[in-house]
Amino acid sequence: MAKKSVANLTEADLSGKRVFVRVDFNVPLNESGAITDDTRIRAALPTIQYLTGKGAKVILGSHMGRPKGQVVDSMRLTPVAARLSELLGQAVVKCDDCIGEGVAQAIAGLANGQVALLENLRFHAGEEKNDPEFAKQLASNADLYVNDAFGTAHRAHGSTEGVTHYLSPNVAGLLIEKELQFLQGAIEAPKRPLVAIVGGSKVSSKIGVIETLLEKCDKLLIGGGMIFTFYKAQGKAVGASLVEDDKVELAKSLMEKAQGKILLPTDVVVADKFAPDAAAKTVSVDEIPEGWMGLDIGADSVKVFQDALNGCGTAIWNGPMGVFEFDKFAVGTEAIAHSLAGLTATGTVTIIGGGDSVAAVEKVGVAEKMSHISTGGGASLELLEGKELPGIVALDNA
Repeated sequence: MAKKSVANLTEADLSGKRVFVRVDFNVPLNESGAITDDTRIRAALPTIQYLTGKGAKVILGSHMGRPKGQVVDSMRLTPVAARLSELLGQAVVKCDDCIGEGVAQAIAGLANGQVALLENLRFHAGEEKNDPEFAKQLASNADLYVNDAFGTAHRAHGSTEGVTHYLSPNVAGLLIEKELQFLQGAIEAPKRPLVAIVGGSKVSSKIGVIETLLEKCDKLLIGGGMIFTFYKAQGKAVGASLVEDDKVELAKSLMEKAQGKILLPTDVVVADKFAPDAAAKTVSVDEIPEGWMGLDIGADSVKVFQDALNGCGTAIWNGPMGVFEFDKFAVGTEAIAHSLAGLTATGTVTIIGGGDSVAAVEKVGVAEKMSHISTGGGASLELLEGKELPGIVALDNA
């Protein structure tokens, strides 16, 4: 990894030091304010425990939701502090703000190995604006900085980029280190053959990643709603399926550039309406009926994709194969999830690149069987595209 990691810091570097750690605790809450999924909190535990174990005073900063620079009581991090206390087995000091005199006093009172959680960073407009004065105030309570919030690393915010101008060293947490190792590793030095599976509804949101992957991978399997823009580019009739007419020429040029690397589904499950109870049937991609829309890949396509995946060294998956929120049209996505889980067991490096693909492998119950599941949808896409992420660039080079 090209960036310095928290694992490079010793007890001598950390004992008694105030360490500001940017984490991603943007967890879902139900109507009564209880956490419905604590995955993101658990993902930060290795870094937090590494720091407390070395005697650091740990100051955690996170956002939750989009309060737009206002205090929104339903977006306070109080439930997170409670859950984190349970997971760490020690009381976490919860601050009512992220800057100011009260915060400074709370941090001054921390013992070595203790943890404080700041209030929602986005209650201050300076966070998203990357206001230098806000960043300076955040940094004023710390000696060094650790970024472990991969999900926000593609944003230049006060707590991801701004604070690094006032603290040193600035290092990657264990979670970000793992993200870079797998995602950058898959692009820069993959175990071959490298097969990428890209799904989702729109070509427009995946252009960058498709173009980059075409240069790097041995095969590119495309599923999801975007396939119909490619079919239209081939002159096929697509019925009432989703098509981005302004991207048809682009799809055509991508296929020409791909020189046979792109693999499209051979059959699709079509429906008479966009609904979970729609009438459905499987048809060849050359026989999509007028007025019907494709909502999943068919059984023959699943087999074609499985054959293409067999024996690959690395598989990256970003985006579902169909409308997997509807059980009737989740079959293709679920089959790919099971295939990747099976491949991991045979030595393939399997990487789930954030977003809906993560929801899919969790729904199917095979998340634990993948080599790596990215914690950042937008960030993982940008990293796979080869873009530089401001929150990573700001960290010290190894």
